[in-house]
Amino acid sequence: MYSGYKLEKPLGESDIFLKFQSCLSKAARVNRSVLVIGERGSGKELAAQRLHYLSPRWEKALVTVNCAALPPSLIETELFGHESGAFTGAQKSRKGRFEEAEGGTLFLDEIGLIPLEVQEKILRVVEYGTFERVGSSKSHIVDARIIGATNSDLKKLCKEGKFKEDLLDRLSFEVLFLPPLRTRGDDIILLANYFASKMSMECNFDKFPEFSDEVIEKMINYCWPGNVRELKNVVERAVYRSESSIINEIILDPFKNPFLDKNRCVEEEENKNKNNEDNFFENIEKEKNKEENNEVVVDNLDLKNYLIDRQNFDLQYLKQALKEANNNQRQAADLLGLSYDQLRGLYRKFKNLL
Repeated sequence: MYSGYKLEKPLGESDIFLKFQSCLSKAARVNRSVLVIGERGSGKELAAQRLHYLSPRWEKALVTVNCAALPPSLIETELFGHESGAFTGAQKSRKGRFEEAEGGTLFLDEIGLIPLEVQEKILRVVEYGTFERVGSSKSHIVDARIIGATNSDLKKLCKEGKFKEDLLDRLSFEVLFLPPLRTRGDDIILLANYFASKMSMECNFDKFPEFSDEVIEKMINYCWPGNVRELKNVVERAVYRSESSIINEIILDPFKNPFLDKNRCVEEEENKNKNNEDNFFENIEKEKNKEENNEVVVDNLDLKNYLIDRQNFDLQYLKQALKEANNNQRQAADLLGLSYDQLRGLYRKFKNLL
């Protein structure tokens, strides 16, 4: 007997959520299979729990199988069990989840991921209440109510040949669609306050947190693709980070890189330096071609004056660039085709001569 379970009152006062809970309560009382359809984080497992504990089967077991967490090759043995020697490593017989759920409810989360060959065996359980363990021809009789949950389009999967239409017909006595959080209006704030108070107690804060008007508006207008689970993370993160009982800031995207702009500046600077270097060698190549074609002829160069002439040359260009840029060093760098750091180097070199 599972009398230790405390069935919590669902949190929500919006019309759309109360209507869903009313439909769920009616479906719970009927001994038929139910499908719960909803987006990620919308509370499909909580809905399955309520379906079980509001049903006449509430004193028996609720057995949960997350089909997404199991390799396809293991789902059959997980559901139906196996006999000793059925495969390598099977040293003794083992009950499956159907047998464990005898008289109660079997909740198949992410039911759309079950392989077709396993779907065939589930169909037989639904139709005749019998199955065989892996490695055995002996039939077992089982009485377990099936609740399936998914965020996939099962009818589309049927058209694609990934889900059996016969099984879908048997499981869809009732199909319940969980309302996304973004459709529930003020339920968002109701849930946010609930999560905030629980996090505050967990952190041993003296006062319960309150949300500023700006934060409330931000939460109401956000689309919440991760639904209640995402809201819980956002609120708990804001509460533990806050320095006061008033929550003035929430972070909706924890993966937003605060250094992204700085990284972009570094990349742009590197690309600019590379382009300047490429242009430098390109100009040298052009001058070389001109010389080879006798387009430019420079005579009477005093090679001993190279360093002096180069410094004078750099100084004149620097003066002219600063003059045209009204002493704005970043603009002067752009005029000369240099990076800001390169121009700063020239400026420090000739500072006393400017």
